[in-house]
Amino acid sequence: MLQTVWVPSPGSWALREPDCHRDGKQAGWKCRFVRSISQHPCPRHYCRCPRKSRMLKKIQICLCFFFLSGILYEISLLSSFFFSYMPMSQQFLTPEQILNLGKSIIFLETTERLEPPPLVSCSVESAARIYQDRPIILFMKGLTNDTAFDLNSRYAAFSLLSSMKNVFIFPLQMETVFQETPLLQWYNQVVPEQEKNWVHVSSDASRLALIWKYGGIYMDTDVISIRPIPEESFLAAQKSRFSSNGIFGFPARHKFIWDCMENFVLKYNGNIWGNQGPFLMTRMLKTICNLTDFKGTEDHSCQNISFLNPQRFYPIPYPAWGRYYTVWDKSPNFNHSYALHLWNFMNHNRKVVVAGSNTLAEKLYKAYCPTTYKDLIQNAELRDFTGSEDDV
Repeated sequence: MLQTVWVPSPGSWALREPDCHRDGKQAGWKCRFVRSISQHPCPRHYCRCPRKSRMLKKIQICLCFFFLSGILYEISLLSSFFFSYMPMSQQFLTPEQILNLGKSIIFLETTERLEPPPLVSCSVESAARIYQDRPIILFMKGLTNDTAFDLNSRYAAFSLLSSMKNVFIFPLQMETVFQETPLLQWYNQVVPEQEKNWVHVSSDASRLALIWKYGGIYMDTDVISIRPIPEESFLAAQKSRFSSNGIFGFPARHKFIWDCMENFVLKYNGNIWGNQGPFLMTRMLKTICNLTDFKGTEDHSCQNISFLNPQRFYPIPYPAWGRYYTVWDKSPNFNHSYALHLWNFMNHNRKVVVAGSNTLAEKLYKAYCPTTYKDLIQNAELRDFTGSEDDV
């Protein structure tokens, strides 16, 4: 039976059942105020309601905990799926699927070699460690889908990089990369065998097309990452008023990169080293910015593009590149740097990191690519030493 009760707001009435709690001191049902039917007290055994209410709250809290735990577990599974490399033919992942995740760190190998040398391995590993939430992609011209399985067992560096959860290794298919860009017509007309600097020119073109299509950061394979780059649209100053193209970053479909690709074709001269690389970046930057000298460690900015101080990536300039392979009385801290360019083009692979040499380069390997240092430097020398003893 329903009865009418007064609700403590003027002119407000509500219907409810008689209270389920019988007052022990007087006969009849004890009347209680309620605000609405939805806040109606327990219809039976009122004296147990507080206990039941507390129990229900505990159950709800437990259920919420398990629900949130399930969601976090699903997210971890999804993350581990995208950031774990398996050979492409097995995992059926395409470069587009990974690149479309956004904010990729891109490396290129435009020679035919299939065994990444220690410096390449260090560059990729250091990026994978610094940018753990971003896909790290190494494109290799000599790689095909059919050779991926064999390389894992034949080459230590390939196996090392493949095992990193956010590293992906794909064949570099230039004709596909240049689709829908001004570079496709140039690529179809050029004769690689007649090009003096084809390895460098093809790399210059590929990095522009990939960053324009998908966005992210491009890095040369002799760049060791030491801390995250906070900028999205940036060029790296090699010195005042001169831009490098060894490391740069832009969002997808950025007009500056499109203009660079058009100028690449318009001013193409493959006989001049760097004409399609750092000289291209510099002349295009000068068309939109008034470049001035750097006074200290400040960065410059123009047209929403950051022109980063040489200290960010080139604290040791190219004339002094050999200092990376010498012993320092006191190693620099590189507090103003995001990454370090080791100038492998100047080195021509003459100087290498040697275990126990105590050079600056060895210290960088130990700090930022320890797996590469252990597997490709220390263990390789140990295997060579053991092998020479066996020959004796």
